[in-house]
Amino acid sequence: MRRVVVTGMGIVSSLGHSVGSAYERLRMLRNCVEASEDLATYRGLRTCLWAPSRFERPAAYNRKVIRTMSPVSMMALSATEQALAQAGLEDDPLVKGGRMGVAYGSCSGGVDANADFYSVMMNREIKNVTSATYIKMMSQTCAVNLSVHFGTTGRLIPTGTACTSGSLAVGSAYEAVACGRQDVMIAGGAEEFSATQVAVFDTLFATSRRNGEPHSAPRAFDRDRDGLVVGDGAATLVLEEREHAIARGAEILAEVVGFGTNTDGRHVTQPNADTQAVALRLALEDAGISPVDVGYVNAHGTATEIGDIAEGTAIASVFGETRPLVSTIKNYTGHTLGACGAIESVMTIEMMRHGWFAPNLNLSDPDPRCGENNFIMGDGAAAQVEFAMSNNFAFGGVNTSLIFRQA
Repeated sequence: MRRVVVTGMGIVSSLGHSVGSAYERLRMLRNCVEASEDLATYRGLRTCLWAPSRFERPAAYNRKVIRTMSPVSMMALSATEQALAQAGLEDDPLVKGGRMGVAYGSCSGGVDANADFYSVMMNREIKNVTSATYIKMMSQTCAVNLSVHFGTTGRLIPTGTACTSGSLAVGSAYEAVACGRQDVMIAGGAEEFSATQVAVFDTLFATSRRNGEPHSAPRAFDRDRDGLVVGDGAATLVLEEREHAIARGAEILAEVVGFGTNTDGRHVTQPNADTQAVALRLALEDAGISPVDVGYVNAHGTATEIGDIAEGTAIASVFGETRPLVSTIKNYTGHTLGACGAIESVMTIEMMRHGWFAPNLNLSDPDPRCGENNFIMGDGAAAQVEFAMSNNFAFGGVNTSLIFRQA
């Protein structure tokens, strides 16, 4: 097994449209949640909260560039351009040489493209459907558009596993490089905001209804939480074989040392603490470390009752009395669905590099049912951490856990 390092990162999120700006916004200890006038117009929708990235198409993305791209792919492209630039691989022959691949995920494709596609069935006419409509709407749209845009000819690994789409992409990319199948992988996840996504959680009574005080939500792990807030965005990591990165003089931002994934095999929407704990232990085993070595855990932290309790219980059962620092980024960005695993991986690495870990915003009264965990509160925690873990869980019972090592 070869060692795998991170040599580039990029992000588009409500926190910021670069890694540096996103980290600085995180340090402000104020979330990005707002009340949406548009969501308020949907009949039957109890929430009108969202956490928008407000991504605007760059002028350089002309009609030819975006012919098969919806906003979700454009956000993925922007994040990937940032990551490749930081890695020093923008115009490197390696990109098209077959030893670089793409692993990228999202819950679904472009919102407008999906509407146009299904209007054929609703309206029995095809006036809005073009040759590019399906490419824009399919769940693998980000992966294929990135591959075509940059001209990669290596492996293509699309991941469409709901809220683990981004983390499963990073884990799969890590394995492809570690096993020697590729030297470099573009890995990440993206999600385009849609009222339909909000509606899904709203029907499950899983959205926050603090419409008059948006900055007080979400509040993961708090006794007074009332549900999640949906956001959007994208993040990309460039994963590279360590000796390959050293040979070309690349800056190493972190090392990916462990990945664990499994499924609950029980229920589509109800998480299971026992199998989540197994995923965390699989990541520790893959990294060859013990629970006491992990200094920080970036939690999935959806701010739903069943999700928080299951995850908190799983973390407590795995780490016991070692009690690493625990916090979630979703209290700042909302739940970015297919992008969250990648966004949270990027921010976990960035916090580890700066030696400061964000507190659980809005957490003032931890729910004891979430286990005996060291939830960060107040102004955050200054700490030098060698190993950090980032966990994500998804509908369908998909569990993932990634472990990063300080460079």
